[in-house]
Amino acid sequence: MTVNTLSLPEDLPSDDRLIVALDVPNALEGLALADKLGDAVSFYKIGLGMLTGGGLALANELKSERGKRIFLDMKLFDIGATVEAAVRGLAQFELDFLTVHGDPHVVRAAKQGASGKPMKILAVTILTSLDRADLDASLIRPGDITDLVVERAARAFEAGADGVIASPQEAALIRALPQAAGRLIVTPGVRPSGADLGDQKRVETPAMAIANGADHIVVGRPVWRAPDPRAAAQAILASLPRA
Repeated sequence: MTVNTLSLPEDLPSDDRLIVALDVPNALEGLALADKLGDAVSFYKIGLGMLTGGGLALANELKSERGKRIFLDMKLFDIGATVEAAVRGLAQFELDFLTVHGDPHVVRAAKQGASGKPMKILAVTILTSLDRADLDASLIRPGDITDLVVERAARAFEAGADGVIASPQEAALIRALPQAAGRLIVTPGVRPSGADLGDQKRVETPAMAIANGADHIVVGRPVWRAPDPRAAAQAILASLPRA
């Protein structure tokens, strides 16, 4: 992605609607990227790919030492008792968001595990890297993928989810659900205009994702693969509608 840094305000403030995914191999590289981004970014996602590379230690440092918000993207899925125990252990770190799969029994268990803590439980609807052919291969019931996402979102809200993870293409339909009032919509599958789509299949631009009703957008490779990650993040922020 090419960024025209000359057109960006030098004092553009951070905006927590942008969550930068630290999809790098280990905590040292994650800290190095956070140093490059500085105060331009206030919210980070740490996922499974970094779990064995010091991901939890990085989350704690960014949260407690640098005052950043943290989205722990674990996509937990198991029997209820196991999910509840795992979430209870993670909730002690008082991070901001945690993902679980959107099956109602998983959501209910996660909410029980997070009880009394500020960490919000976000339910994954259908991964943004999947299309109908992928669902067919996984024996997921027939139907339009958008309809399935919206139905899964509604069921996750009814089970107590604080928010959902969905592609920006479905955000507007989810926002229109009665159950979505006061809940969060977080959208991966966001790519600035002209950026490589990578493994994402249901994508939109950052501005369109927000316009469609997303509260937060998650962007990874278009930021950390850029020659100037800070300028890339600022370009994304400058493209968002005013809060």
